[in-house]
Amino acid sequence: MADDPLFESFELNGTTLDNRVGLAPMTRTSATDEGHATERMARYYASFARGGFSFLVTEGTHPDTAHSQGYDNQPGLATDEQAAAWEQVVDAVHDEGSAIVAQLMHAGAQAQGNRYGYDSVAPSDYQPPGEQSELYGGSGPFPEADVLDADGLDEVREAFVAAAERAVDAGFDGIEVHAANGYLLHEFVDPLVNERDDEYGGSPENRARFPAEVTEAIDEATPAEFVVGVRASQGAVVDEERVWPDGEATAEALFTALADAGADYVHVTGGDATAPEVPDTDRTLAELAIEYAGDDAAVVANGSLGDPENARAALADGADLITLGTGALANHDWPNRVAAGEALEDLDPGVVFAPDASLSDAEVPGDD
Repeated sequence: MADDPLFESFELNGTTLDNRVGLAPMTRTSATDEGHATERMARYYASFARGGFSFLVTEGTHPDTAHSQGYDNQPGLATDEQAAAWEQVVDAVHDEGSAIVAQLMHAGAQAQGNRYGYDSVAPSDYQPPGEQSELYGGSGPFPEADVLDADGLDEVREAFVAAAERAVDAGFDGIEVHAANGYLLHEFVDPLVNERDDEYGGSPENRARFPAEVTEAIDEATPAEFVVGVRASQGAVVDEERVWPDGEATAEALFTALADAGADYVHVTGGDATAPEVPDTDRTLAELAIEYAGDDAAVVANGSLGDPENARAALADGADLITLGTGALANHDWPNRVAAGEALEDLDPGVVFAPDASLSDAEVPGDD
């Protein structure tokens, strides 16, 4: 579409994107019991690429065979066999002309389904509030997580790096470090969770240190033009309204550290990417990312951008790219529809998320 910022191309660390619209990561539970991606998943992701999304970020993928798995039937990049299973997904997306990034997610204290038999871990003594999500196969309260010591931190960092290297081997265009939504790396950033008194706790700079170290280690271990991104948020799965009490100070420390660590993009998410959300400011998290990381890393905005005008507004405010979740599930061809001036469908959650978050026929257009 002529003169529409949504359909301008963008260069992301050597990967050329045909437009500014990507698929947001959305937790699904459709891998095999062994954490292997399936042919069904390949068709699911390919449908978004065919629909015009220039880049796709996968569902959260666990990086190790210890504490990181968050949900039963969650895919992994923790073994060579799991990585090989992803190749069919990568090939299907590439065949449709889009890029695909693997999101690496350590569930931390929010783990509720780990087939490897390990307890959950966190930066500090922490039991997430509320109940485990039945949508993702859990029930009852979360257990209290074990505290990571220095050796545990090394193991987590090394596991992220090894998973990123497997993503390279599987043909992915990049990885996204999941430091959002209350999972492990977000728990380090969040002053409401992190009560450490070492170099990884206390000040905003210390709380940003471990996610930045993971990002830097991955960047150093992967090829120069392999995309390394990071996802950040204030809210958590167990508390979507959560905000950082020291809002801008945490944002400044985190986004500065991630840019210095070599992140090619920061992917910020919240309830509404166009509405002020950071305490004691009139700023969005995306605006703070643009200020503190935008000179060195692309900024990807996410949150209530399914209305094309909201998506354009996020770009006008300085974001480089946007991603869609709900809008994409309702319209696997959202970019193609918007480019053609066609009407968009509303999401029917009763079809897409009933009774759980596994893939349904409604989510794979044309699937037999």
